[in-house]
Amino acid sequence: MSIYKKYTILIVEDDDVMRKTLTEVFAKKGFNAHSAECGKDAIKFIKKQSIDIAILDIRLPDMDGISVLREIQAIDDSILVIVMTAYPEVKVAISAIKAGAYDFINKPFELEELKLLVDKAVETQYLKSEVLRLQHKTESECMFKMVGESRGLKRIQELIVKVSKTPNTPVLIHGETGTGKELVANAIHCGSARNSMPMIRINCSAIPDNLMETELFGYEKGAFTDAKETKKGLMELADSGTIFFDEIGDMSLSLQPKLLRVLEEYTFRRVGGVRDIKADVRIIAATNKDLKALIKEGKFREDLYYRLNVMVIDVPLLRERKEDILPLAEYFIQEYAKALGKEVRRLSNDVKDILLNYSWHGNIRELKNIIERAVILAASSEINSECLPLEMTAESLKESAPPELPASALSLDHIEKNHIIKILKDFKYNKTRAANALGISRLTLRSKIKKYYISDKIN
Repeated sequence: MSIYKKYTILIVEDDDVMRKTLTEVFAKKGFNAHSAECGKDAIKFIKKQSIDIAILDIRLPDMDGISVLREIQAIDDSILVIVMTAYPEVKVAISAIKAGAYDFINKPFELEELKLLVDKAVETQYLKSEVLRLQHKTESECMFKMVGESRGLKRIQELIVKVSKTPNTPVLIHGETGTGKELVANAIHCGSARNSMPMIRINCSAIPDNLMETELFGYEKGAFTDAKETKKGLMELADSGTIFFDEIGDMSLSLQPKLLRVLEEYTFRRVGGVRDIKADVRIIAATNKDLKALIKEGKFREDLYYRLNVMVIDVPLLRERKEDILPLAEYFIQEYAKALGKEVRRLSNDVKDILLNYSWHGNIRELKNIIERAVILAASSEINSECLPLEMTAESLKESAPPELPASALSLDHIEKNHIIKILKDFKYNKTRAANALGISRLTLRSKIKKYYISDKIN
């Protein structure tokens, strides 16, 4: 699908041949193209239908082009107007720009020249809409409240309040996967004076090294083979806002000094550029890795580490703040019940016990996914143990199991269960090899694992 289909263009030209030609050219390019032969028709059209770009002849039979331009701006100042004039005078161009024209082109002109101007206008409209989208996204994320009652969470909330009041101090958030590092970054941004501007998230492990620099800093026209036009990067899109570098430990060594320059001098250069561009952004980074160990391995710059390490927030594991488990679970129940249109309201007492005793290796993200699943499966207003994954109930039974008895007091079932567990561990939970060693089929082994509530994963 052509990107131009999203944009409506209006050709305002009294010359029939020129008007029809340009309308056809941009329609073929993919635009939703319309035309008007005079100023009054153009204004009438814009009052009825929204447009993105207008190509406006400065000389029209009924109105002066500058007057039409001012009328357009009064109706909708987001419309980008390219003015055409057969009078290549500096005064005409200046008057058009002062009246709010996006750009101008002198007649006669090459069609490719006009196409390039329109492409530039499309990119400008795209960037404007992207900033608005990110702003809206940020505003909705700022509605999030950090849920929990633990001392660890309250300590994080205190740090967030303090660091939010500083305008540019970099923040390093450390914690295991799923602990809520991005939520902490969101809370810092939302509590800061930058909260009306976007917070842009960059996953350093998801973007290939050869693309990361151009995505972050943009590039100048001609910087490489496919650089047909200058392109702004995410650093410019985040102007006056926040950039969140997730998994900063995975950032390439070649890019790290350029990020360090932004942190120290608040400037950067586009790829292929020679001009310094101001970077009015706050940088927040997060990692689940030991950056000091990466420094020793030569995979992370020590100077970048100490520049990021000004304010560090350690996010504890979920199993280390048990007071937060049930409040979070109840919060997610409300969220998913509303989204899925279900009347699920609470957890049964046995489910509460299971949640509190579970190990939560996936932290808050795992809890959120399990609650979503449970809400989907719940047949009443209450979530019971049947809505939970088997490994959770098995782990709970294992935790609550009575102390091990002497061999002479064990039943045949106990002996069989212990032997199966030993064989599974010996073969690193490879069920096919374990079944062969036990002299039973893989299906029988699976049945016994279920019967004895044996965890079928490596702990």
